[in-house]
Amino acid sequence: MSVVLRVKNITKEFRVYERQRDRLKEIFQKKPLHKKFFANRDISFDLYSGESLGIVGLNGAGKSTLLKIISGVLMQTSGSIEVNGSIAAILELGTGFNYDLSGVENIYFNGYLLGMSKAYIDENLQDIIAFSELDEFINLPISAYSSGMVVRLAFSIAIFSNAQIFIIDEALSVGDAHFSQKCIKKLKDIKAEGKSIIFVSHDLNSLKLLCDRIILLKSGEVVKDGDPQDVLDAYNYLITEIGKADENLNQLNSSYGSKEAIITNVCMKKDSNDVSVVCCGDSVSFEIEIYADQDLKDLSLGFLIKDKFGQDIYGTNTNLLGIDLDLKKDKRYLINLDLKLNIGVGFYTVTLALHSNDTHIEKCYHWIDSIFKFELINSDKKDFIGICKLNPYIHIKEMNG
Repeated sequence: MSVVLRVKNITKEFRVYERQRDRLKEIFQKKPLHKKFFANRDISFDLYSGESLGIVGLNGAGKSTLLKIISGVLMQTSGSIEVNGSIAAILELGTGFNYDLSGVENIYFNGYLLGMSKAYIDENLQDIIAFSELDEFINLPISAYSSGMVVRLAFSIAIFSNAQIFIIDEALSVGDAHFSQKCIKKLKDIKAEGKSIIFVSHDLNSLKLLCDRIILLKSGEVVKDGDPQDVLDAYNYLITEIGKADENLNQLNSSYGSKEAIITNVCMKKDSNDVSVVCCGDSVSFEIEIYADQDLKDLSLGFLIKDKFGQDIYGTNTNLLGIDLDLKKDKRYLINLDLKLNIGVGFYTVTLALHSNDTHIEKCYHWIDSIFKFELINSDKKDFIGICKLNPYIHIKEMNG
């Protein structure tokens, strides 16, 4: 495979001023009145023809700045970019659009910016409109469009360009699930044609489906570059560490109860490792630590999984499961709840409660809403869609007649 993009030792420094007037004062006083902020530090990598490269990192890691440098929107402070072919980039919502023009007019306007000729746009106009699914609205000014409609149009224009490199920065996160899946399929098609993709997203499932390789950025530097699963494991570790730092604050904001017994910690483990991202159907263990400051009998630990819309996905408690829970004064307990996560792709939260008998209504010792967050992604082999994995057994037999 040939190299279509070579990024060599890219560094981007910004000057940060406390007050706007300090910019002018700095010129005349000839002494620095700014602080240096490095969005990118000494980043190097190659992109090959037909390769799909993912870039992940926590907010502020330098992902968008790097993409703007590669696409020519920003100039690097040092380092070099070598590009063998044209680039089509979707960087920010509405970039390259005139909101006073109609959808059709913006196809031409944005197409020209991407290097398309009028003849080429004429030839592909109906395909662009059809892919965007905006036929009814294509003659309206895009100031009347929702953010999702703008993304549909931007993606549709870019994907029909003759570019050799496609750069996509979180664009698919604004659209609906149907259009996101359609875009992923289209990106796979152009990848099969030998074109290259740089894809930035917080959607780990999309990254795993699309990318051959992923780069993890932290504080503007490359900390890992390689196999998607290995890099996503490292990214998941960073997320987990931040989650632990915020844990006490989250509990203070979302907990209540009489507190004779309290939930002190919760984590999710797979193969004895702390995780917050696993595959559908994986076996995990939720480790829950509790403490009582007095002897308490007949307690119940409640466990509830909710989806990103707040809908209850699964809930139970130790009382319903026929498990006795008696606590002794000043003792700590570790409770493991082992289960297979046979639920669909998406983001979920765990709510926990310590209460009497089978419900928290009579006596609630401690309730913590959304104490833990986790994400489910597809395994390498996608074998179902929907919100639950039922694992059917299929019988096939030949019938007479």
